[in-house]
Amino acid sequence: MNDGLTADAFAVVRPAYRTGSLADLLPSVEAILGVPGTADVLGLAGVLDGVERIAVLLVDGLGAYQLPLVRPHAPVLARMTARTLTSGFPSTTPVSLVTVGTGALPGAHGVVGFTLRTPDGRILNHIRWGDDPDPAGWQPVPTAFQRLAVCGIPAAAVTRPEFEGSGLTVSAQRGARFVGASDAGEVSQRMLAALREHRLVYGYHPDLDRCGHEDGVGSEPWTAAAAGVGELIGRLADGLPARAALLVTADHGQVNIPDQGRIDMATTPGLSDGVVAVAGEPRVRYLYTEDGATGDVVAAWRSVFGSSAWVLTREEIIDGGWYGPVPPAHAARIGDVAVVCLERVIAVAGGWEAPSAGNLVAYHGSVTAAEMTVPLLIARA
Repeated sequence: MNDGLTADAFAVVRPAYRTGSLADLLPSVEAILGVPGTADVLGLAGVLDGVERIAVLLVDGLGAYQLPLVRPHAPVLARMTARTLTSGFPSTTPVSLVTVGTGALPGAHGVVGFTLRTPDGRILNHIRWGDDPDPAGWQPVPTAFQRLAVCGIPAAAVTRPEFEGSGLTVSAQRGARFVGASDAGEVSQRMLAALREHRLVYGYHPDLDRCGHEDGVGSEPWTAAAAGVGELIGRLADGLPARAALLVTADHGQVNIPDQGRIDMATTPGLSDGVVAVAGEPRVRYLYTEDGATGDVVAAWRSVFGSSAWVLTREEIIDGGWYGPVPPAHAARIGDVAVVCLERVIAVAGGWEAPSAGNLVAYHGSVTAAEMTVPLLIARA
């Protein structure tokens, strides 16, 4: 199945922190809405001049490199102002949702992976997170919605009903009025209704990402989901009230992975040696090692992956600036070793996580342009 990606999609892209990343989106929106002490880093003032209400829709999986496949099924995109941003690192949903919601870099907010090891040795899956650990402690940074509330500017978050009160929702959107919406039709209806009462409305739509994972970018289900995204954006753009604007972005892109690109540590000699816990996800794998074993683990993984992945110590990947500044309490969450896949390769953790994690079609999380580059599409009433 063809995901439309050419060689340039696998170039390494660094997060454009404080110049053009997801961390800069809501702080720039706050500046447009008049929150003191904020800066319009993205330079939105020109295109949003006179705007008093803003809807921000995050379409999970709508990477900038997926737009050429989406556009034929979403004519509304042709009449929207378009530019690109980068995600943070890793380029994965929980990291990006908290980065958007707080305006903080991943190292500061502490959600630095899809799954992470907690201090008591458990593996926390941020997508299935309830209230342990306490979201306010695990993610200590105030959200943009809290900052807006302090200034008397009400905000709402429209997302799936089952996400209400989850650890990820609390971490990313606390301070916003929660509005449940079960499908794309309800998302558009309830975002537009909320925009009549709130100056900022955030919305989330997951179907494109799900179809990419399950069926692959470019598959028939994915294409149908892309058409649904176009209809959703069209309803929002056409329904905006006066002096309102719609901003559409994403948390990451996706890359289809062939069967021959799946390297499983359960069946590859030496990859499990010295490893006591595994977290992250297949495109950015975190390995927690026995005392004194980090060097041997790095050597073993480098010998297997070669140029298809970076195999870095915790200190090396933090010093590379991928997360922004990382306080010690958050640094410990990152594996002793990080495996960052660069080509059409994944690091499957057989025996350490559910088999389904290694049986998807499309993946994300790493530093390639296809995964890191996301659109920022703007429509005005």
